[in-house]
This record gives sequence, C-alpha cells and structure tokens, in this order.
Amino acid sequence: MIKLAVYGKGGIGKSTTVSNVSAALADMGYKVMQIGCDPKADSTASLCGGMAGAGEKSYLAKTPVTVLDLVRQKKDDFALEDMVRIGYGGVVCVEAGGPSPGVGCAGRGIIAALEKLAEKGAYETYKPDVVLYDVLGDVVCGGFSMPMRGGYADKVFVVTSGENMAIHAAANIAMAVENFGDRGYAKLGGLILNRRNVKNEEEKVAELADDFHTSVIAALDRSDTVQEAEALGKTVIEAFPESGMAGQYRTLASTLLDVCGGVSC
Repeated sequence: MIKLAVYGKGGIGKSTTVSNVSAALADMGYKVMQIGCDPKADSTASLCGGMAGAGEKSYLAKTPVTVLDLVRQKKDDFALEDMVRIGYGGVVCVEAGGPSPGVGCAGRGIIAALEKLAEKGAYETYKPDVVLYDVLGDVVCGGFSMPMRGGYADKVFVVTSGENMAIHAAANIAMAVENFGDRGYAKLGGLILNRRNVKNEEEKVAELADDFHTSVIAALDRSDTVQEAEALGKTVIEAFPESGMAGQYRTLASTLLDVCGGVSC
C-alpha cells in the first residue's frame, strides 16, 4: 500500500490535483482512498458528484459526512460506512472536517479522522492500493502535520505555483518535513508545479526545489478544462477523459507511483 500526503496553500489547486490523480489511479485499476484533511470538507466533491446545478443541500448529501461531525454528534456510536462515500471509479472518499468558523482547532478534524479510520479498520476493510491525504498547507502544525507522522504517509508532495505566497507556503511545508526527518516521519517526494503563468514561474519553483534537495516531478498547465469539469461537478478524468489535461493528470499519477517505487512504497 502506497500512502501519499499532498500539501499546498489554500486555493493553489491541490484538491483538484489530488482528485484527478485519484480518478486516474482508479481508471488504472488501483483501489484508491482519498482523505480530505481540510476544514472546508470539499476535497472529494468532484469525485462524489460535486455542486453542479444542485445547490448546497444536494452537494452536502453527495459528499461524506465529516468525521469530526460524526464524533461530535455520536461520540463513537457510528460505523465505518458512515464515514465514507464511494466516488468515481470506486474511490473511497473521507472528509475529516473541522470546527464551526471561529471556534476550536481545525487540526482536530484531521486527528479524529485518522484515528477513527484506524480504529474502525478502514484499511483492512477497503484494502486500498493507494491512500492520498489532501492536506491544507497554510499552517503546518498540530493536526495538519499528522499525515506526515510515522504510520501514515510515506511521502509528502507539495503543490505550488510561482506566486510568492504559494512559494512561501511550499517552503514552510518543505521545512516542516525536513525538521521532522529525525522522527521517522514521511520524506519529501517532490514539488508539483500548478502553473499560474506568472513571471519566471518555472525558475522560481526549480530554485525552491534545489533549496530543499528535491525535484519538480510534474508541471501542470493552467487550463480552462479544469474549470469546465468543476462546473459539471466532475474531475477532468471523468468529464473530459481525452483532453490534454486528463493526460497530464494520468502522467502525474504514474510519476507518483514511480517516485515511490510501485505499490510497495
């Protein structure tokens, strides 16, 4: 089983990237689990039907009930099946969730989700070949560092553009991985450039990679196809499988497997 944590600044396209990778891996025949570690709880939306023309209530019905909500409402009186939805291609979708705005610590949702998945035998039940943690990377502390810890992710990948704030967030994430290196935590697997077409973008991201002795493993184009797929409530892989962007996501999925040396990462 491969376990990968993908971090990045909010709004950088991290969840879109992870969901399309999950869909691509599912199409390749792998059993995939995607765990959304963001208080917005929208990581798996495009895998579960998204928001396309449905309104908020229908959208919420399609995405998993968050683990933190289940814990708040039912303590431990809920089943593994209550935590998940099965999305496109059989992807097992989980959303950690977070507190009400302005109340509590968002990292608690991540801790609760990962602990409850383990307690309720999620990995033994669903037997995923690949687990992807989609983690908000604006803050790397407490619960947000949980997927890096021993027993969770094997590798950490960072999605960034060449924008200054994205570069700053990516550097903080890479520094956290480096600082946790002597604790047996996950290692940095590389950077994923999600182009915003800013000046000197590739050079700036390549320089960041050099600073942390890693590499840019993929560069994704800025494309209207991504927005068109999201408007349909789908991944690019599902909505436009023959598109150039779908090809880029499939290549990235294969690259992630290669970086980990296959399913025995």
